[in-house]
Amino acid sequence: MDTDQLIRSLAADNPHRAPRVGAVLSMALLVAAPLSILIFVTFFGVRADVMSAMRNPFFDMKFAVTLSLAIPAIIVSLHLSRPEALLRGWGWLLLLPVGLLAVAIGSEAMMAPAMPMTMRLVGKNSRVCMVAIPAMALPLLAGALFGLRHGAPSSPALAGALAGLVSAGLAATLYASHCTDDSPLFVATWYTLATALVTAIGAAVGSRVLRY
Repeated sequence: MDTDQLIRSLAADNPHRAPRVGAVLSMALLVAAPLSILIFVTFFGVRADVMSAMRNPFFDMKFAVTLSLAIPAIIVSLHLSRPEALLRGWGWLLLLPVGLLAVAIGSEAMMAPAMPMTMRLVGKNSRVCMVAIPAMALPLLAGALFGLRHGAPSSPALAGALAGLVSAGLAATLYASHCTDDSPLFVATWYTLATALVTAIGAAVGSRVLRY
């Protein structure tokens, strides 16, 4: 019996198979999501004028930006869960929200401003944003880290940072339906700062819990 056949025979004799990282990550996020939603419903909720806000393209833009962060971050984190994987060639996916924000900011600049730039930048909910997104992201971050523990990332801190981006993107998607500040300048500033905070937490925790 040659070596390859021996390996196949041993694998066939072993009924236990480690779950795929993608399946575990998806399940962990689904388990964590109700807690994040509970935080959202209890402390924030959907904005009162959501039906009229949906006619504002900048309101819709917020969801495009947050999902264009969360989905690529999931893809890249699954790629990096393999020990031989590198970020090279994949990092550009994480620039999608940056490109969308740049287009949105340019579009808003070409329109007659409804309020001064400073007011659009600071908005009314900057403090709430900095609390809400991290608070709703933490359960999702725990789920993402749990899912990625079933892989073997060569850079635990980087994988943890990606888990932070995933959880912050999903939490920001929830928060976007509450936030009454629709200016791309507000999103680019405060959503980004909140996301950076969650990403830093993910990197710090991931450097420990994702080490193998």
